[in-house]
Amino acid sequence: MKHPRTALAATTCLLSLALAACSPIGGPAAAPTDVAPEGDIEPREISWLLSRPADGGVITAMEQIADEYAQDHPGFSLRLITTPDRPSYLQRLETLAAANELPELFDIDATPFARKLADQGRMMDVEALLSDIGVLDDYRPAALSYQRFDDGSLYMVPFEFQLEMFWYNTALFEQAGVEVPETLDDFPQLCRDLRAAGIVPIALDGQDQWPLERYLAYYPYRLAGQDYVNDLKRADASLTDAPGRAATNWLSELGEAGCFQDGFSATGYADAQALFTSGRAATYNIGTWELANLATETLDESVRDDVDFFTLPTVDGAVTDDNEYFSPSGIGMAVNSGTYDPLVRDFLAFALEEYPQVYAESGAIPPTTTAEAVIPADATPLYGRALELADEVGDQSAVPWDALLDPTSNTRLQQELTLLVQGEITPEKFTTTMDDVIAENGAEAFQ
Repeated sequence: MKHPRTALAATTCLLSLALAACSPIGGPAAAPTDVAPEGDIEPREISWLLSRPADGGVITAMEQIADEYAQDHPGFSLRLITTPDRPSYLQRLETLAAANELPELFDIDATPFARKLADQGRMMDVEALLSDIGVLDDYRPAALSYQRFDDGSLYMVPFEFQLEMFWYNTALFEQAGVEVPETLDDFPQLCRDLRAAGIVPIALDGQDQWPLERYLAYYPYRLAGQDYVNDLKRADASLTDAPGRAATNWLSELGEAGCFQDGFSATGYADAQALFTSGRAATYNIGTWELANLATETLDESVRDDVDFFTLPTVDGAVTDDNEYFSPSGIGMAVNSGTYDPLVRDFLAFALEEYPQVYAESGAIPPTTTAEAVIPADATPLYGRALELADEVGDQSAVPWDALLDPTSNTRLQQELTLLVQGEITPEKFTTTMDDVIAENGAEAFQ
């Protein structure tokens, strides 16, 4: 599985079909808080526009649950409308929204676009819905926190819960005579020592760009929590402010220390992972969605007993706790107020009650505390240790910058960030360029 926000190819509604054929046009929109509509439950086909791995645990679980619901509600079916890649999905989502043809359910992040839909009353209030169904308190606070808008409102249902950590090769650390870093400031010297021992310090998927953007987010999150980036995206804060300067200088130093493999910007997801799993790189920053590849007998036996992990190190003056780091709950599912009716409400009530246990059987961490992930038979002890962290993580979750910045600023940021780490631009040039870009695009996007 790739990045939890990356959709894989699957087709239940072909892209060549007319958009209107894939999505019903709703009648008068329900009030976002009118989560218990009166009326009969009349089974029909409802649709879910989504951007998830076709063979992943979320879709597999929801297909099973929909089939069970249909047994007691003849005539009901859940149609999954999938797209082959993330950019295509986002384009299609905006096209359908502009035509007022969004289906009953659709995937979306807490982006400026989602905020506009919510402000227009086009998405149901998920906090009110979960509360009415009686499952709100079952959800992990961090899973809900990840889906909330800046003002704390909740319009997306989480279906996952992941933990991101640094996986490392204990044998390579021992060979280089290095220890697990206690603070982010320990990373540059760690990289120098590993390089001196002839070891690639960190395997990085630079081609997809979001993994490097994670590193930019680490220092500000530790120094200022989510408030900094929430202000930055509106141009109410600057990269020349203390959190931004610290992050930019740290990334520049990581580049100078040779922390990432040579040619990292052209390395894809699978190749970056292979660097680590083959024992050629000492560290790999990725989430629990890769447990099957990192903590089971699938992992090459030559490195299997040498793999361990540590969570995001702290910094001096940190305002976030050690157990608060990136714990994403994936892309959320919104509920269209224009097509919301007793059937949609009844199906969601059934599905969200059943989902945690069904999903947990896939070996993944559910977004609630009402079920425990089933550890596969071929798991190493590391699998269980990683799962235990889910109950120890803090209530707040860091949110990736690529899910927060406006699209134009984010695209430019990723480009400039690669240049910064490669030493092709200075930290001062990076901050000046990006402050100008965000001032031009972010302020307008978040009006």
